[in-house]
Amino acid sequence: MSAIVPVILSGGSGTRLWPLSRAMYPKQFIRFFDDQASSLLATTLRRLGSEAGFAEPIVVCNNDHRFLVKEEVERAGVSPRAIVLEPAARNTAPAAAIAALMVAREDQAGILALMPSDHAIKDEPGFVSAVLRAAEVAGTGRLVLFGITPSAPNTGYGYIRRGAPLAGFAEAYAVDAFTEKPDVRTATAYLDAGAYYWNSGIFVFGARAFLEELARLEPAILDAAKQALADAQDDLGFLRLGAEAFARAPAKSIDYAVMEHTGSAAVLPVDIGWSDVGSWSSLWELGARDADGNVVNGDALLEATTNSYVHSERALVATLGVEDLIIVDTPDALLVADRSNAQDVTTIVARLKQAGRKEQAQHLRSYRPWGYFETLSLAPRFQVKLLHVKPGAKLSMQMHHHRSEHWVVVHGTARVSIGGEEKLVRENESVYIVATQWHRLENPGKTPLELIEVQLGSYLGEDDIVRADDVYNRTPDETR
Repeated sequence: MSAIVPVILSGGSGTRLWPLSRAMYPKQFIRFFDDQASSLLATTLRRLGSEAGFAEPIVVCNNDHRFLVKEEVERAGVSPRAIVLEPAARNTAPAAAIAALMVAREDQAGILALMPSDHAIKDEPGFVSAVLRAAEVAGTGRLVLFGITPSAPNTGYGYIRRGAPLAGFAEAYAVDAFTEKPDVRTATAYLDAGAYYWNSGIFVFGARAFLEELARLEPAILDAAKQALADAQDDLGFLRLGAEAFARAPAKSIDYAVMEHTGSAAVLPVDIGWSDVGSWSSLWELGARDADGNVVNGDALLEATTNSYVHSERALVATLGVEDLIIVDTPDALLVADRSNAQDVTTIVARLKQAGRKEQAQHLRSYRPWGYFETLSLAPRFQVKLLHVKPGAKLSMQMHHHRSEHWVVVHGTARVSIGGEEKLVRENESVYIVATQWHRLENPGKTPLELIEVQLGSYLGEDDIVRADDVYNRTPDETR
């Protein structure tokens, strides 16, 4: 059997985990578990490693997240076959088509193990074993979907009804039907029937078999994917798909485009401690609960509190006489919700987006390819930020029309270029940059550089940047 190629889809926004997950820093980059040692993406990348015989992975991601993905790939110690940039959101079927085309042009018999970047799996050896079993089934031309044995009448998942057993494969079945997210009564009936599974969104299939079904069922997706791949260009190690061609692909999921209409769908039931980490209730279920059923992350004092999830990144959170609550406190937003309504956090995000509130998209800490900056204070005509620059990294050569800047180095050494003159600025030293003056900041050292930036002027928005040179090839609409 050909090597199995892991394909990691990292295009989600994770709106149900707001305010921790946001459009510019969604849940796959957040460290929820293992004392925040690894992000969900890094854990997913390591799950099917070369030591277990798997090929190098393909990662498909949102263009806005490319540098975050690259950083997580490096932290995971993984050398991907490619990091593919989607020019627009088109759901999972076009992304799967791109990955299948990439695998097929090197190996017509290649097998893909396609999975989201933001799921949790407790039994990782069991998962590896399941992928290998699924690949054997996929070798016969089947498109295999992992089905999760339901543990409760969950209304947040789609369900799969199994059909006849597949000859020669233990515990693998043809798919009899797909069903949408049911109400509680229907979900309870599914649980009692014993022939239904949660749809995990994890697939194993042959590249050729998938492409043949896509050509039959959704030729427009396949044609757009082929042209987008033909028009793709390398950009600093990323594979940037042709934007015009990719935009022509219908926005459909793999389920809607192929799995619900093919006669080749198969389901492999698995019990691997899976969770889509799709809501704060999911994190409560996955977390280490105390004797009162509470999960706590951060500084919290709970009194007469039961079955609640408390996450604090800012200050002490104290609760008294409450139950079944979700409390998530971040530096710029606080969420308090009944645990039974955790799935509905998306409505809050939608209202924030409609109102033009930045809290739906960005944290106070904004990540950039060179590091990050964090807003410490903001008022009319002035703003104070902490800039953290990674070793060897540098910002673009830039200038601002409407603001001047004071930089004070608090850790490390900065190489600063102002008006064509370059100098080193060390701890407890400062420089001043006049509006319209060209300047650049660089960290020449081997440790992180941190400085306090004080901005003063009539307009302090991040879009007041004109670049003359940028080592990260960012477009004019990508700030800083």
